[in-house]
Amino acid sequence: MRRPPNDPGKRQILADLWVQLWQAVIVGAFALAVLDGWVPSEHLPWTRLDLGQPVGVTTAAKIADLDLPYRTTNQSRIDADTARCMQTLREAGVEVERVADIDDGGFCVIQGAVRITGGEVTPLRPEGLVMRCPLAIRYVIWERQSLRPAAEEILGSPVAGVEAGGYACRRINGSTDPSTQPSEHASGNALDIPAIRLEDGRRITVAGGWGPIRADSRAARLEREAQGALPPLFGPPLARASTPEARFLRRIRTDACDIFGTVLGPEYNSAHRDHLHLDGSHTPLCS
Repeated sequence: MRRPPNDPGKRQILADLWVQLWQAVIVGAFALAVLDGWVPSEHLPWTRLDLGQPVGVTTAAKIADLDLPYRTTNQSRIDADTARCMQTLREAGVEVERVADIDDGGFCVIQGAVRITGGEVTPLRPEGLVMRCPLAIRYVIWERQSLRPAAEEILGSPVAGVEAGGYACRRINGSTDPSTQPSEHASGNALDIPAIRLEDGRRITVAGGWGPIRADSRAARLEREAQGALPPLFGPPLARASTPEARFLRRIRTDACDIFGTVLGPEYNSAHRDHLHLDGSHTPLCS
């Protein structure tokens, strides 16, 4: 069998491509080194999640990487991912323990259940709230990056505790309609926060501290519709936060929208007039 004649032109093309490939690798490595040195780690997708760093453009994706697939039956996956999540909390100085997963039948299931027990974190009240581990991650980031600094800056006192509700086997808004979606509370993936306690003894409640709702909010529109009144084309000016408590509550609500999936408060509807709802769902909603 005859060999094809050597083609110097093809050899040169292959050699040029090889050189270009190595040049691209070198340039890419240099670019990564520059990024590592100049761009904060919270913006880099290949760095580990650090709960002490500000919220960055890749923070949400890093938290989502710790989420379990919905109702997975792979126990080794549940154990491995939850252990990885708990290690992230412990590296941040948070004491956390693994607790028995909950299965109350139907959609009322918590997989990868944990409990925050202490450490460098504002305690939740009552003690012993059980939740999915990624929700605990979100809570710690929020209380470090928003709750603590906002309380000291606006109210002049450190935070002593956060009153919260967690797991509840129910549908959204407590509906008994089988067509209504399960609440994120039913999977240990939500917190309802009615009040914040400060070290100086004050108790800041959402019901008493939020103040007037905006004229163009969803809650105001629903109220006008319920009264049979059409919403005006141009409503009155937006309600401003006139007290330190109102500014504080609006600040921690707004900051939560960068950390949690769905954030609901008094502006959403009457059912949320007295608390902030924070959950780790994949439905982005801030209201």
